Amino acid sequence: MTPDALNALLPDVVAATRRAAVPVMKLFRRSKQVWDKDGEGGETVRNPLTEADLAADKILREALPALLPGSAWLSEETTDDLVRLDAELCWIVDPIDGTREYVEGVPHFAISVALAWRGDPVLAVMLNPAEDDLHTGVRGGGAWRNGVPATGTAQATMAGATLLASRTESRRGDFEPFKESMSIREFGSTAWKLALVAAGEGDAYFTRKPRNEWDIAAGVLLCREAGVTVTDLGGDAHVFNRPSPLLRGVVAAAPGVHPGLMAMIDAIGTLE
Repeated sequence: MTPDALNALLPDVVAATRRAAVPVMKLFRRSKQVWDKDGEGGETVRNPLTEADLAADKILREALPALLPGSAWLSEETTDDLVRLDAELCWIVDPIDGTREYVEGVPHFAISVALAWRGDPVLAVMLNPAEDDLHTGVRGGGAWRNGVPATGTAQATMAGATLLASRTESRRGDFEPFKESMSIREFGSTAWKLALVAAGEGDAYFTRKPRNEWDIAAGVLLCREAGVTVTDLGGDAHVFNRPSPLLRGVVAAAPGVHPGLMAMIDAIGTLE
């Protein structure tokens, strides 16, 4: 998986991602079927799934493994097959990260595609089709936003830094302790927030809760390639294609911001 080989593969992955965006945008801000994956029923849908998620997943599932025969598949919307653990290469996909925002008509969602090799993300494609905002990266080859090189910010300390924050977590009050030193901007989609930090639109993003591999795999690579420090809540590098896709959160920040942010998270505690 050399940078040259990955760059040769990238246009086909981008093309598949754009094809998956067609049904997503066809149903955006239009009537569509919405289910609650938690199956709780009632008027409140806590964990939404739409027909657009399933349509995009089907397109990507048919296209991506065919690009690399023998590669495995892990997606939020596909029943997990642990045969993937025997594969060196695994596609890690969220057909719509930020489905809640998608259902609400908020354009803060993304199609997130990553390729992991021996547990390490080596290729990423992230598309917010509502904004026509495309983020790509390959290991050792840099990160790009709409064809322009992406780099994280040079913010040196937490003081004055801009934190991109989950809308849900912000409204719950999870970021109150951080407001004294950081400004808060609310966005949907974990994946897209990571891409925006990689592109320098914010100095940091974190969640004190666990996240699944498909939420962060592409964003982790984009951040790494953009010079952003990205770890789990314990300060360790993420490893992907694990038996359980649930990982210990994510902390992505400019190198000067990350240590102080980790210290404050440690002092306050996680939400695991």
